[in-house]
Amino acid sequence: MLLAGKKVVVVGGSSGIGLAAAEMARREGADVIIASRNVERLDKVAEKLNAIAIPADVTSDDSVANLFHRCGPVDHVVVTAAQLCTGSFKAVAMEDVRATMEGKFWGAWRVAREAEIRPGGSLTLVSGFLSVRPRPNSAIVSAANGALESLARALALELAPVRVNAVSPGVIDTPIRAAMPEEARRDMLAKTAAALPVGRVGAAEDIARQISAFMANGFATGSIVYIDGGALVI
Repeated sequence: MLLAGKKVVVVGGSSGIGLAAAEMARREGADVIIASRNVERLDKVAEKLNAIAIPADVTSDDSVANLFHRCGPVDHVVVTAAQLCTGSFKAVAMEDVRATMEGKFWGAWRVAREAEIRPGGSLTLVSGFLSVRPRPNSAIVSAANGALESLARALALELAPVRVNAVSPGVIDTPIRAAMPEEARRDMLAKTAAALPVGRVGAAEDIARQISAFMANGFATGSIVYIDGGALVI
């Protein structure tokens, strides 16, 4: 098992990509701590995984500081937590724009500052391929993702010998899309799948495999890996 005896913290580990990463880390032998704002869901997942649950809100300095005070030294940290708001650039509310940056970018920044990661350990951020392939009505998400990828490269130098990388997913079928009307969601996913070389959209496990690889590969730092089903080549 690649992560036997390692302590792994997954911030955003109660659903979607974070949950898949936590599950994979457990299968690889890690002791896992999951953190999330949704306490009820967090506790259920922790019981299922035999993991430790610590409620945390990445938009709060004190909450993130408390999380890592309780964790102590760790080997690997994964940040998947995000609060995304989209809309027309001219019309989207500034409150929503700030919330997106606060949750996705500044949340990762707080985690990186507070986590006590052992030398040779890793921090993995999750961005998104809109950083390099933007589309209408998603300017703030593109900007947040691009900022995260730049942050990963910079922290690979600042936090060395801790390794810092980012995974940039394409279209993934996760609960974050549950707010869409079901028919619209299915139609969007089907059309996306038909256009991709792999013939399908991504699953949370696809991204978790790359996160696991970053934790296990001691020669990987400052890397951004796009897992998008070939979206960037069409």
